[in-house]
Amino acid sequence: MLQLHNTLTNSKVPFTPIEPGKIRLYVCGMTVYDYCHIGHARVMVSFDVITRYLRHAGYDVEYVRNITDVDDKIIKRAAENGEACDQLTERFIAAMHEDERALNVLKPDQEPRATAHMSAIINMVQTLIDKGFAYAASNGDVYYRVDKFATYGQLTNRKLEDMRAGARVDVNDVKENPFDFVLWKAAKAGEVSWASPWGEGRPGWHIECSAMTKCCLGNHFDIHGGGPDLPFPHHENEIAQSEAANGETFVNYWLHAGAVRVNKEKMSKSLGNFFTIREVLAKYPAEIVRYLLTASHYRSQIDYAEEALVEAQSALDRLYTAMDQLTLATGVSLAGPYLERFNEAMNDDFNTREAIAVLFDMAREVNRLKRDGDAGANKLASQMRGLGNILGLLEMDPQAYLKGEAGEGDLSDAAIDALVAQRNEAKINRNFALSDQIRDQLKGAGVVLEDSKEGARWKRES
Repeated sequence: MLQLHNTLTNSKVPFTPIEPGKIRLYVCGMTVYDYCHIGHARVMVSFDVITRYLRHAGYDVEYVRNITDVDDKIIKRAAENGEACDQLTERFIAAMHEDERALNVLKPDQEPRATAHMSAIINMVQTLIDKGFAYAASNGDVYYRVDKFATYGQLTNRKLEDMRAGARVDVNDVKENPFDFVLWKAAKAGEVSWASPWGEGRPGWHIECSAMTKCCLGNHFDIHGGGPDLPFPHHENEIAQSEAANGETFVNYWLHAGAVRVNKEKMSKSLGNFFTIREVLAKYPAEIVRYLLTASHYRSQIDYAEEALVEAQSALDRLYTAMDQLTLATGVSLAGPYLERFNEAMNDDFNTREAIAVLFDMAREVNRLKRDGDAGANKLASQMRGLGNILGLLEMDPQAYLKGEAGEGDLSDAAIDALVAQRNEAKINRNFALSDQIRDQLKGAGVVLEDSKEGARWKRES
């Protein structure tokens, strides 16, 4: 049985879908005012793995991940650039999709944008006002009454009275309570805005997700996910808004990915340790980055460091090396003890660390079968690749992976193959001087040769 760690209860609990065999999943996506960073990649990859596994397990998954395309940061960045907000957001949405494809992240089933759901947002705000959960202030903003929602703070186990006692909150005379949060912001001169019953303005960040989840998945759905910074206040506020407006439970299970730290420090532009996905992919192959993000449990904290990427490459090399020089079949049956162990690990709150350990056990057995000349190595390696594919890994041809990608100015694969063939002929003719010369030439070009009984193989140096 699938067990999930539910942030709402802070415990691991059995998963029961609202509708048998079907899962409705919503994940908070990116605010598109800049390139996605490695922390965003953690969320992208984590929920991609989760969705892939749920489908492998037989569930019909409706996966929704939103785009926030109107926000204070977007307006500020567009003004700094001297461009329209929609020009800015379209550019960074396209860049986000490029990053996803590079990391082998599958597209969500729905990708709603806040600006395309303005009517639904305004209707929800009006519903909250009509029910007494919100009010229009004298400055044109609309605020949510946190005191009105009796279970506010349930997701993160916070109580309003404790927060009041321990927090320093700026006094805002237009608010009834300093903790009331904005649902609708009155427009400032020159800002993008929409007409509403309360005047020109735009939505607050929290209400956008409440409206989009309702439009895409209904009032009540199975799983809501997001990054480590979202439980408070964003997801607390989503719960308060949605349950007050809709009059029923919002979400059954809340899942949150762990943070990414850089050399054991919080990632921050001010510390100079902030990396976009494309900066990372310019230095490391995408599958190595995906492996690093997958090899740890999705809720755990990842330390992004050079050493971690080197270890990830070494691990991935071992898996591909086991599959190398074998005939790999597609669509092979995954049944057997390895599948059972893999599923057992993933059913334990998507424990990818243990699932990948199963792949390494398979790789060791494949290597043993290869040494013994056992044809069963082909089938087991095919099964290993099939299980890896569930995690979005091991999809490359082993030879292509092990050879590596040519950088600018590097020898082409064809040129290297020609030199290797020339060296093989020199060895046959016992021209060892030429053989050594070609080996040194290739080494100088960053190509490593590995001689074996089957012939010489090559790969590019990392």
